[in-house]
Amino acid sequence: MKPHAALGCRVKSGWAAAVLLNGSARSPRLCDDQRIDFSDPQLPGTRQPYHAAMERLETDTKKISRRVEVVRHVTEKSIAKLLAGYRQQNFTIKRAALVVGSQIDPASVANPHIRAHAFEGRLFRSVIEKSLQTHRIRTGVLIERDAYRDAAVILTQSNEPLRRPIQSFGRDTEAPWRAEQKVAGVAAWSALS
Repeated sequence: MKPHAALGCRVKSGWAAAVLLNGSARSPRLCDDQRIDFSDPQLPGTRQPYHAAMERLETDTKKISRRVEVVRHVTEKSIAKLLAGYRQQNFTIKRAALVVGSQIDPASVANPHIRAHAFEGRLFRSVIEKSLQTHRIRTGVLIERDAYRDAAVILTQSNEPLRRPIQSFGRDTEAPWRAEQKVAGVAAWSALS
């Protein structure tokens, strides 16, 4: 029988920190952490598809549409490759959790530059979520500033017992264990429940 695992991703503009945990919600184990790309390095505009030059909102809908289509394609390919690698390692993933900066409605943002960021946040979250759901992975969303608190509620623990194991996972990896990886770990842990 394949061990069940849960995926956590800290979604950024054009990429995500991905952490895979298995075990139980009481005793999670780090299986993998890596960076996954959702933009095309040959097309720099796909990292921030709603930005024009000089930190301004892009208004050319044709440019935006082309960039968004590339983001969708690259995301689907990256998620498929990530999950195929996990299947080769005999992991079964049924749940995932995404950590995002906010879920604000871009239309409610007055500043055009900040609105571009809001559009990108919504874009990357939605294409990752859709791609995971295509692979029959139930996906939840946590807001970064509340991730530890919300995970503690899901796991019926307090924040502090979550922080120590998350911090210690950094000893189990050769890659950098920064804030993005830690919060992705918290998301994966919440998805183990």
